[in-house]
Amino acid sequence: MTFVMRKHAAAVVCGAALAAWPLALAAQNTPSDVPPVIDVHVHAMDDSGPYAVPMCPNTAKFTASDPDTKEAPFGWVQEECTPKLYPSAKGEYLKDVAAEMQKLNVTAVVFGSPEAVKKWQEAIPGHVIPGTSFTGGMGRGSRVPMDELRKDFTTGGFKVMGEIGLQYEGVSPSDMSVDQYFALAEQLDIPVAIHMGTGGSGRANVTTPTYRGSAGNPLLLEELLARHPKLRVQVMHAGYPMIDNMLTLLQANSHVYVDVAGLIWSYPIKEVNRYVERLVDAGFEDRVMFGTDQLIWPGLMRYSISVIQNADYLTPEQKRDILYNNAARFLRLDTKDKK
Repeated sequence: MTFVMRKHAAAVVCGAALAAWPLALAAQNTPSDVPPVIDVHVHAMDDSGPYAVPMCPNTAKFTASDPDTKEAPFGWVQEECTPKLYPSAKGEYLKDVAAEMQKLNVTAVVFGSPEAVKKWQEAIPGHVIPGTSFTGGMGRGSRVPMDELRKDFTTGGFKVMGEIGLQYEGVSPSDMSVDQYFALAEQLDIPVAIHMGTGGSGRANVTTPTYRGSAGNPLLLEELLARHPKLRVQVMHAGYPMIDNMLTLLQANSHVYVDVAGLIWSYPIKEVNRYVERLVDAGFEDRVMFGTDQLIWPGLMRYSISVIQNADYLTPEQKRDILYNNAARFLRLDTKDKK
């Protein structure tokens, strides 16, 4: 659920800081008794941005709005809560998130332009798996030139192609106009992370008019997967709320995983738990990955981890799989179980 427009810079960063990507996920200065976590969905923001206001996670409802009034960009009901999440002071966001990631022993797949991702790698050495995409911004229809993107993944050190925000353009991931990019990912054996499902925080019609809920249908991936049978796909936001279609896709395609980012904190907690439990109860516990959609609020990561840790319908083994093991397998990292 991305709120901030992201533009891919034209220059490709090929420096040593970007190319280096240690396989050992536990970095220095991390408490040795904190089990490692992989967050597969983080954005390379260096400040909290224009929506830097306090936020209650898992608010109770989304509110209607009136087109004849000044409509807020978020549809979350205004309420008091504990804990309330607060944005960083201006210019402090990246430093605050870096401190949280080190305390929590989190390694994150961080998406953004090469320059933005490099900042994160320099700020949190050993904790960043770099990702970048061919979509130059939500709803704009811009595309990164193929030769630039190829360099990102062959000499630039990038490991995941994402976030692919075609839904914000109302474009299906199986549309042939973007097939060359997925063909490149399959050729280079690069996993792709595709936004599907939730978006706009109840105000997509106000903030992103080109967003289409129907373009988030997980079954739209079927033709793409048939054309590229070796492609590894991360369905961001687990295709929420289309659980039946998501389960259908998972059952038919064993190279597809999901992340629970955005969903995990932006919907009522009962709804979040119901959705994740359906995925697990249907037999797909080994393909559910933890993610935050980290932005604006540095405490969001800690809170999101707690949602999984406090889920009474998950066994300790399932919690570790969601928080670490499934992502390590999907990303082909160290797949040894991390207790």
